[in-house]
Amino acid sequence: MKRLLALAVAAAISLCATGRAKLTRTSIAAVEKSFDHRLEREVLEGDPFLLLGMTRGVYVEGFGIVYSAEVDLAPVPGISPFHQQMSKADWLRVRQKKLQRLPLLRTAMKQMLLESAATHEGLDPDEQMALGISLTRHPGEDSSGIPAQIVMQAYKKNLLEISTGKRDHSLLDSVLKIQEY
Repeated sequence: MKRLLALAVAAAISLCATGRAKLTRTSIAAVEKSFDHRLEREVLEGDPFLLLGMTRGVYVEGFGIVYSAEVDLAPVPGISPFHQQMSKADWLRVRQKKLQRLPLLRTAMKQMLLESAATHEGLDPDEQMALGISLTRHPGEDSSGIPAQIVMQAYKKNLLEISTGKRDHSLLDSVLKIQEY
C-alpha cells in the first residue's frame, strides 16, 4: 500500500513539474494493438499472417512518438511439388493485389494517426506523431510503382484540431508529411 501511494505521489509530482502527464508504455501498447487490428481488418482483409512485424511504438523526447510495422500486401503462392516455381501469371496476381491494397493502406495510416492523437495525453501538442510501414518485396517480383516504405508524420496539435472539428477534415493531407521510398 505504501509503495502504491509513493508511486501516486511520484506521478503527481512529475505531472506538476512538467505540466503534463507522461506517456506510458501501457498507452503506447494499446495504440500498437489498435494499429495491428486496423491493418489486419481494413488492409489485409483479415489475414493476420500478412502482418509480418507487429506495430511497435517508441517515444523520442523532443520529437514525439514513432510507430512502425511491416506488412506483406499480397501473399505469394507457396512452392510445392505441384507448384515448383512462380509463373508470370502468379507474379501478376501478386502485383495486382498489392496495387489494390496500397490505397487502402494509405487511407488506414492517415486515419490511424488522426484517431490516435487524442489517446496520447502525455504527448506534447508541439511534438510529432509518425507512422512508418515497411512493405515486403519478393525476389523476382515487379515492384515498380510500389514503395518499399511509407512514412507519415504530423504535429499532434494539427491532428487534434482536425479530429475535434476545429479544422476541416479535408485539410488532413495538408498537415501530414508523407514520404514514400
